Amino acid sequence: MSRKIKFGTIDVTVDGEKLQVGDFAPEFRAINNDLSDYSSKEDEGKIRLISVIPSIDTSVCEIQTTMFTKAAENFSDDVVLITISNDLPFAQARFSEDKEISNNKFISDYIYNDFSKKYSTLINELQLLNRSVFVVDKDNKIVYSEYLDQNTDLPEYEKAIEIVKDLDK
Repeated sequence: MSRKIKFGTIDVTVDGEKLQVGDFAPEFRAINNDLSDYSSKEDEGKIRLISVIPSIDTSVCEIQTTMFTKAAENFSDDVVLITISNDLPFAQARFSEDKEISNNKFISDYIYNDFSKKYSTLINELQLLNRSVFVVDKDNKIVYSEYLDQNTDLPEYEKAIEIVKDLDK
C-alpha cells in the first residue's frame, strides 16, 4: 500500500502501513556518524524519542532538531533522543559539531533504508525520509506516532515531549 504526501509543492509517495500506537517498534539498523553500524537493540529498555527528518540541511529540519535537542536537556539518562535521516553521516556530524549537540544521537538510514522501510517513511521519488516522530517506551511499544502529510510542516513536538516526560517520571 502506498500513500500520497507532499514535499513542498511536489506530490510524492511513501510505501507501507503507518505504525500505530500500541505496535511494537520494529528493530532496525542504520549508520552512526563514525560510519559504524547502529542497531536499535543498543537502546532497548530505554525510552526513545525518534525524530525523523528529510535532511539536516533544511531550515524546518533544523528547527525540529533544535526543539527536540533543547527538550532533551531535561530528560533523564533513561531517555534517548535519536534523529534519523538519509543524510550522509558526515553532514550529520558537521551539524552536531557546529551546534555543539551532545544529547542527540544522529544516525543515517542512507545505506540500508532499513528504518525507513520498517517505519514506512521512505519517500520513493526522493529517497529522503518523510518527516515523522515516534516515542517508544521501555517495553519497546510505540506510545506516540506522527507522520506528516506535508514535509514543510513541523510536527507537534510538544505532544511528543509531554509523552516522554510522563514516561520519564
